[in-house]
Amino acid sequence: MYTYINDKRVTKEEKIGIWVWSILGVALGDWADPSKTKEEAGEHKLIHMAHCLSLTNHLPLSSFPPSHSSSPPTIPMASAPAFGTAAAAAAAAASSRLLPSAARATTAAISTSSSSSYKCLRSAPLVSHLFLNQRRSSVGVSNRRFNSASSPKCFASDPEQLKSAREDIKQLLNSKFCHPLLVRLGWHDAGTYNKNIEEWPQKGGANGSLRFEIELKHAANAGLVNALKLLQPIKDKYSGVTYADLFQLASATAIEEAGGPKIPMKYGRVDVSGPQDCPEEGRLPAAGPPSPASHLRDVFYRMGFDDKEIVALSGAHTLGRSRPERSGWGKQETKYTKDGPGAPGGQSWTVKWLKFDNSYFKDIKERRDEDLLVLPTDAVLFEDPSFKVYAEKYAEDQEAFFKDYAEAHAKLSNLGAKFDPPEGIVIDDGPSNTAPEKFVAAKYSTGKRELSENMKQKIRAEYEAVGGSPDKPLQSNYFLNIMIVIAVLAFLTSLFGN
Repeated sequence: MYTYINDKRVTKEEKIGIWVWSILGVALGDWADPSKTKEEAGEHKLIHMAHCLSLTNHLPLSSFPPSHSSSPPTIPMASAPAFGTAAAAAAAAASSRLLPSAARATTAAISTSSSSSYKCLRSAPLVSHLFLNQRRSSVGVSNRRFNSASSPKCFASDPEQLKSAREDIKQLLNSKFCHPLLVRLGWHDAGTYNKNIEEWPQKGGANGSLRFEIELKHAANAGLVNALKLLQPIKDKYSGVTYADLFQLASATAIEEAGGPKIPMKYGRVDVSGPQDCPEEGRLPAAGPPSPASHLRDVFYRMGFDDKEIVALSGAHTLGRSRPERSGWGKQETKYTKDGPGAPGGQSWTVKWLKFDNSYFKDIKERRDEDLLVLPTDAVLFEDPSFKVYAEKYAEDQEAFFKDYAEAHAKLSNLGAKFDPPEGIVIDDGPSNTAPEKFVAAKYSTGKRELSENMKQKIRAEYEAVGGSPDKPLQSNYFLNIMIVIAVLAFLTSLFGN
């Protein structure tokens, strides 16, 4: 019998040659590049396996009965759409004459979903006998369990909704000029963290507890109810984003949109369930304590920060104003705040209080303008010997300030958070990650192309769906040895048969 691939007739010998080449690609995939780690080698081998299986489906061996169709079958190669649907259907049609149970399993898999590359494992007659049936007891590949295991896992926040929410936050910032308020919201949700408490959520931190009235009424959080009201429509629109993530997303976006550094953020924070999980009052820093230096160290050391990070984070006061009706500090208005933008009034630390730069350190050092605010916890940055080293540095070097601030802000945003997935969700990998990458086996089966993070996460998820682990290479010795032996025997049989 002949098989037609893209309208080209392929002989039995050519089919076997392609099949053997694909299997050897599985075995040799991780040998081609000695620089690969064990994890990368396992992923690389898994991709070769998927490609091999797709060829097995599309190129049935001569053991299949000849087709009784009046016209020769035309079977597409494994490219994007055909890989999960048409290709598997073609394999099912061929295998149904020999293996009815495999065909039923294939039909069930296709009807459920065509997005998972492991569906081809279900539809391949060779693998269903050599691999899946042998390991059924350990990985549970019955129709019901397989379909549930390979379905997409829901994380704390949806990555696509996070990206969309960020765009809505940018529009909010451009219309309401609420950059300082959103920065403060993220800070105060995370700033309750206590490194000496191990239990979550008792240790506090970035867990969304600030949305509850009992915590909003803490004295240090005066006025933050306004930030929550601004963000609530965005939360209602994107229900797949947690409050904990939304607060930190808004804070980091506000810094960046004000001209500050790019914050290396990750998401996936889990929300606390109710007001009973809110921390007690008194964990946040005060503006005018009796001993400012000791107070700053007591609060920030409790969170795990050092003196450099304390000074860098203090630099965020380059944004915003202090209102006496909320904090008890500052003037009712100054020449810099009487006309807004946003609601007028209050006293700012800098002249351009909606621009993120290092002017905070310059203005505090000089203290030449009475309309600019200097709190006791600000002045101490140039009085304490350890703090002064960094304050002087940042006043002279904005690039150094931006670098240290970005690192400290990211650290603050992660304090006390419980992430799902544990490694977090990154939405700033670059243009290639703006949309999910489809799994196309043929695209990754040759060469040394580096996989994107989205592709690696997809492979890891499917690894785990059948009982594997992303932290070690695929347990493939037993399976691959059988595959290679069969390939060699098939080749020798064809050779001697001729």
